[in-house]
Amino acid sequence: MVKDMSKLQGSIISLFAFAITFTAVFWSSGAPLWFDWRVYPEQILLVALALAMAVAFLTRPGSFQYLSIIFAILSLLFGSWLAVRFPILSENVFYHPTEALLVSLLGLVLILEAVRRTMGWSLIVILGLVCLYALFSSNFSGPLQSRSISPDRLLKFLVLDSASLAGAALTIAVAVVVPFLILAQLLLATGGAKFFSDFSLALAGRKRGGAGKIAILGSAFFGSVSGSAVSNVASTGAITIPMMKDGGYQKETAGAIEAAASTGGQLMPPIMGAAAFLLAENLQANYIDVMKAALIPSILYYISLFMFADLEAGRRQIDRVPEHMIPSLSAVMKRGWFVFIPFALILIALFNFNLRPETAALVAVFSFIIISLFLRYDGSKLDLSLFLKSFISAGKAAVEIILICAIAGMIIGLVARSGLSFGLGFFLVQLGKSSLLLLLIVTAVVCIVMGMGLPTVGVYLLLASLAAPPLVELGLNPMAAHLFVLYFGMLSMLTPPVAIAAFVAANLAKAHAMRTALEAVRIGWPAYLIPFIFIATPELLLNGSFTSILFMFVKSLIGVAVITSGIVGFWKVELKSFERFLLMISGVVVLLPMSLTDEIVWLIFGAVLITFGIFWRSAKRISGNKT
Repeated sequence: MVKDMSKLQGSIISLFAFAITFTAVFWSSGAPLWFDWRVYPEQILLVALALAMAVAFLTRPGSFQYLSIIFAILSLLFGSWLAVRFPILSENVFYHPTEALLVSLLGLVLILEAVRRTMGWSLIVILGLVCLYALFSSNFSGPLQSRSISPDRLLKFLVLDSASLAGAALTIAVAVVVPFLILAQLLLATGGAKFFSDFSLALAGRKRGGAGKIAILGSAFFGSVSGSAVSNVASTGAITIPMMKDGGYQKETAGAIEAAASTGGQLMPPIMGAAAFLLAENLQANYIDVMKAALIPSILYYISLFMFADLEAGRRQIDRVPEHMIPSLSAVMKRGWFVFIPFALILIALFNFNLRPETAALVAVFSFIIISLFLRYDGSKLDLSLFLKSFISAGKAAVEIILICAIAGMIIGLVARSGLSFGLGFFLVQLGKSSLLLLLIVTAVVCIVMGMGLPTVGVYLLLASLAAPPLVELGLNPMAAHLFVLYFGMLSMLTPPVAIAAFVAANLAKAHAMRTALEAVRIGWPAYLIPFIFIATPELLLNGSFTSILFMFVKSLIGVAVITSGIVGFWKVELKSFERFLLMISGVVVLLPMSLTDEIVWLIFGAVLITFGIFWRSAKRISGNKT
């Protein structure tokens, strides 16, 4: 009996998850216009949200399973009611005060509980603090003083206002993110993750520390489209982490490399997960401009990861992958060339036809569905069963993002409505006038703290309205400001104490979670420094002449390479402590903007001398050892 009930519940969860995906595709494809259905976007979005809440309650029942079932039913009733009544309640809320209040109260309780079960208390605490400010803002003084909002108006605003719950954040989650999740699940089902691993193995397997380099390449490729560091670690890490451990990497290092590579994939052109599309939407910029701006920082990041894998392999005497495990590149491409087609179609749709991101993603999805009916890499050819499983998996993966974006929309809307954005912005601007560096450090810390436990999409939506505007107001390049907060919001995946990507990787590696997270910070160090560099050096975002861009790229590359060598403590031979220290200091000096003072030239000159001195000493020690 219990088994039958569990099976029934699993079927219901799958049905709701499929309905989430179907709703997203229905809306993203413009299907309502095909049938001449006059619906509000909020009606569709609230249906998707209600389904996501129902799945959250059923998959995380807690101590009282029957209470969770009741919550799931109430969620569906809430979504159904608003899907019908939203036009009336939103436009004539003053004529239906009791209904609006009851529906808002029910919706808020359900959303908060669903988010608590899914993500914990972090976002709820933030929303609570913003609500307290909105209720008592008239009691503040100075720039934080504003007109208070009454409790009933606050409640109705949070749930029924188009600038809050069903606003831009939820729109992006349903319309943009879900199609990319579908593509990621289809790739997984038809062997896409295995293809990227084999492709990386064929490219890097014959090099020293090949297992680590394979993990970096494979995770970067798949992370770019998955848009989720955690899911990327869980999928590619299952292949790469055991390979690295078998190759000689320590278990904490293996997990950390996978976590750092998977997290960085969200910032690697050309796809960059879904965060890049959100950034382009916020800046009202072309996606190609976002891709160009992110190119050099991502190259520097992954070169550093590659160097770490190589130098760590040299330090620990880790050899290349055994020859019998390395596939032929031509054989891999012959079997899996079709995997690149959806990526090519996305780029063509975006750049050649100027289609919206969700439309481009759907074009890629539908094309890949057709291709997968006839071709596969390492898995089954796509049939109805596999198609349904992919759609269901995409819906389940979307639950967390939809809930986060829903509550993020509330926070963003209330921050603007209450006047907190103005007051907070004024404070940060004044801080920036006294010290821009201090402002950037404070902003970076706030981004990491607020992003803890949140996927990149959710945290960027939150930070784009809170942390980025003050930077822009101070005169910083808007693209640089938004990339800055995106970087540090993403780094919450690696940074203790809540380093979810690192913890998932540690679980796969059977390693200590906190040590793996600290190792991930050590390996992914460029992501903590590069944002400060491109704020001061716009050439790294491809702003400037070709000569200046090339010069800054080469200079930054040298700095990153020198620091990485110092962090690992190896170059041909193991380096002594003072040599490592001098290398790291000299690398930082090289990365500093040339325009700071005239003396910086001499500092760079000295740093270069120190660097080459250490390398010369290392080479001499090697020669002495051979003798």
